[in-house]
Amino acid sequence: MIVLKSDREIQIMRESNQIVKGVLNELSLRVEEGITTRELDRLAEEKIRKQGASPAFLGYRGYPFTICASVNEEVVHGFPSKRRLREGDIISIDVGVLYQGYYGDAAVTVPVGQVSELARHLIAVTRESLELAIEKVQVGNRIFDISAVIQDRVESEGFSVVRDFVGHGIGREMHEPPQIPNFRMDESSAQIKIKPGMVLAIEPMVNVGSCEVEILEDGWTAVTRDRSLSAHFEHSVAATEDGPLVLSG
Repeated sequence: MIVLKSDREIQIMRESNQIVKGVLNELSLRVEEGITTRELDRLAEEKIRKQGASPAFLGYRGYPFTICASVNEEVVHGFPSKRRLREGDIISIDVGVLYQGYYGDAAVTVPVGQVSELARHLIAVTRESLELAIEKVQVGNRIFDISAVIQDRVESEGFSVVRDFVGHGIGREMHEPPQIPNFRMDESSAQIKIKPGMVLAIEPMVNVGSCEVEILEDGWTAVTRDRSLSAHFEHSVAATEDGPLVLSG
């Protein structure tokens, strides 16, 4: 069942997501050649706890870290480690927090120093597809409208959208109905109309090559099957009578 949020609940979720935003901003500034993804994870946990929130991912279904740090061909759920970032890498950082009983969730992809033109273009297109999707969070539109605009933008550049992972509703639970695919679906769930009080975590995951992914031996890290680059952006967005409200923006 889709849970519609009151104005008060949306305000709390705004505060939760602003903590996420602050963490992502700080980590993005710290991304440079030589830093380890584990260092980024420690920084995130420290900043989250200092603001009276809890890391939402830590322990969630057994996930052992505060952030997801996915580098290059890693799509989502990458484990922070002693791996040091190198010039030319790209890293997707996904952060979630629990604050006053409500979840916040957002993600960005950041270049490490000078990256290839292909990597820059991938990051730009993925970000643009999210921006276009947010514009579709209008009362009376359908989930399908969000999915379609993401797929169209991505595929117009010759890239592919991941199908194994999708966006989701968010609130008192990290993952709530409805699912938000980044591609067209004919199922009834895609025809759900957007109503005031819906809060959606929209998160296009875009590959340079094939849309197919596989899971590594750690049971979490998803990588592109062809080992092509992947990028990921996410915002938590509330639907209001006045249009989309980006809680993590």
